[in-house]
Amino acid sequence: MRLPAGSSVLVIYNARAGGKTHEQFAELLEQKSKQYEFEFRVYEMENQDCEGNIRKEIKDYHPDLLIAAGGDGTLNIVAKIAPDYQLPVMILPCGSANGMARELAIPNQITAAYDVLENYKIKPVDLLTINNSTCVHLADVGLNARIVKRFEEDPRRGLSTYARYLWREIFLIRSKSFQIRYDGKSIRRRAVSITFANASKYGTGAVINPTGKIDDGRFELCIVKLFPWMKIFSLTWKMFRGNLQTSEYFEVISCKKAHITTKRGVVLQVDGEVIGQVKHIDISITPLALKLLLPAVS
Repeated sequence: MRLPAGSSVLVIYNARAGGKTHEQFAELLEQKSKQYEFEFRVYEMENQDCEGNIRKEIKDYHPDLLIAAGGDGTLNIVAKIAPDYQLPVMILPCGSANGMARELAIPNQITAAYDVLENYKIKPVDLLTINNSTCVHLADVGLNARIVKRFEEDPRRGLSTYARYLWREIFLIRSKSFQIRYDGKSIRRRAVSITFANASKYGTGAVINPTGKIDDGRFELCIVKLFPWMKIFSLTWKMFRGNLQTSEYFEVISCKKAHITTKRGVVLQVDGEVIGQVKHIDISITPLALKLLLPAVS
């Protein structure tokens, strides 16, 4: 299906996410609006605390489509709002790591991503709620969350900055004990990290959840257990090959609801945004809550 001519589009744009300059972004948007014959309004995000402003724009403008132009954090904010208005969301990958776009085979080139409007389908996907925060893609505690925290505090963006903090963290690998209750069961695990996965892979292409699907009404607890330092290269190789489940240091649990506790606080990140130090984590799923506009052939 092609976007109907005369459609109104609200673009939620995060200039800080990286990618093109403001002028380049505005020029391309103008060009594509003429090509696909849609009207548009842009809301430029100045910080993460903008949910109320976006809701006001929707009520004032009555759009037919929302475009999340940024990274996973931008999509997270839009995904929290869109279901309340039954609006579909198109992802325009402008971030440092566009994990959900990669997950859904949305072109990483912004021009090509716009061209999804030529032939698209609407796909409903699940949403997670983690400690009252919406999660579209992936959330975690442990190794990756600490890296994300340092990445957030660094004014430099991009995968090279992320890789720098990853390299530092692997020499400081530590584990914590977690009590995990899920779907009426209870276990205890000592882990380097636990990922709460709606999707399967990070923006780098590393697969943390080899069996995950975003529309099956379930999420996965992906547990990386304490491992010898020299195994980091083997684990990384398996992640990029998509067969991490073959490692003795990895465990995956599929469930619909979970409650996790730890005696010492751990950093929690959700869709690339740090929530803070937590000791209790509640996770639930809302099936098929968000409508995404995707390439028809994906």
